[in-house]
Amino acid sequence: MINYSTIYKEELLQNIIPFWMKNSIDTEAGGYFTCLDRTGKVFDTDKFIWLQGRQVWMFASLYNNVEAKPEWLEMSEHGADFLKKYGRDNEGNWYFSLNRNGKPLVQPYNIFSDCFAAMGFGALYKANPKDEYAEIAKTTFENILKRRNNTKGKYSKIYPGTRDLKNFALPMILSNLSMELEHILDKNLVDTLIQDVIHEVMEVFYQPDSGLILENVYQDGSLSDSFEGRLVNPGHVIEAMWFIMDLGVRLNDKALINQTIYIALRTIEYGWDEIHGGLLYFKDIKGKPLQQLEWDQKLWWVHVEALVCMAKAYQLTGNPACQLWFEKIHNYTWKHFRDEQYGEWYGYLNRTGDVLISSKGNKWKGCFHIPRGLYQVWNTFEKEVIKDGNKPVTLPIPES
Repeated sequence: MINYSTIYKEELLQNIIPFWMKNSIDTEAGGYFTCLDRTGKVFDTDKFIWLQGRQVWMFASLYNNVEAKPEWLEMSEHGADFLKKYGRDNEGNWYFSLNRNGKPLVQPYNIFSDCFAAMGFGALYKANPKDEYAEIAKTTFENILKRRNNTKGKYSKIYPGTRDLKNFALPMILSNLSMELEHILDKNLVDTLIQDVIHEVMEVFYQPDSGLILENVYQDGSLSDSFEGRLVNPGHVIEAMWFIMDLGVRLNDKALINQTIYIALRTIEYGWDEIHGGLLYFKDIKGKPLQQLEWDQKLWWVHVEALVCMAKAYQLTGNPACQLWFEKIHNYTWKHFRDEQYGEWYGYLNRTGDVLISSKGNKWKGCFHIPRGLYQVWNTFEKEVIKDGNKPVTLPIPES
């Protein structure tokens, strides 16, 4: 039997982390390079706030949870110093991107810059409890909550009142971010936010008729029969399910855990490409043509998040369907995404599983999903599989 815990640990510590330690640090201007070609060479020097924040978080988390290596803390603080100097506008909103030297390139329209800056400084505060780190994380999180109903503010292109949709991504992120920052937030705020987020994810965006979660819905959770309203992003749903699964463990809510597993299995089966293997990037819930030309690509983060979700689901319930899906996704992911010659993993495959873009990082892919996922799987499989009454909890896999 494959020792998944060992191979995921070794891949994280011997392949992925050394790649980013060696290639991403900008020793002259500060911060990190994320636009790295297949070999790790920098091909563009622009810096994207959400990826800077994610890498701060990643190395602080390694320091906090794996080993207190000074080089990991130094790496995290290196990125944090750059973010402190250049990352925010005068109102405390985090820009989307900067040039190499920290001059703003794109306005702070994207609230996920704020989310991952808060996440990064929150983790860094655990590693090195400077009041400044906690204050940045806390004030940023408060700003996120103020903007949650109108995330883009004056930068939104949407005309108000005609088709007022809300997007799944922020509730999904908040379900994880609230736990990441609970050490610096008021407990009552965290508890209330957790319940709000569970309601949004599991009741408003969830569609009981299909067993799926939509990417965009009307305010009451109803379907908008439009490109945006019919959109399903399997990766987002699967990632959210392990976030909510963690909340279910925290709350000791077996019914919630089982519901997340049901939705995750339903989504994986729905998103799986039966012809070529792998998980599709986007689908239309009514089977209509999509506006996203990349709908049939296979992306790194989607598959890594599915591995985490199925590992956690199997560990918590012993559900054999989760074990089977983990093994199936593991085999596809390690065969197609891993670069044995130059290290790290590819991000983008075409539908048939061939490498579409050979770079190891860009404005969307950085030091985050793969190392976080590898850590989560390693850590999960180090635990014994929990079985309810010594019998696996079995859930049906719905028809697609």
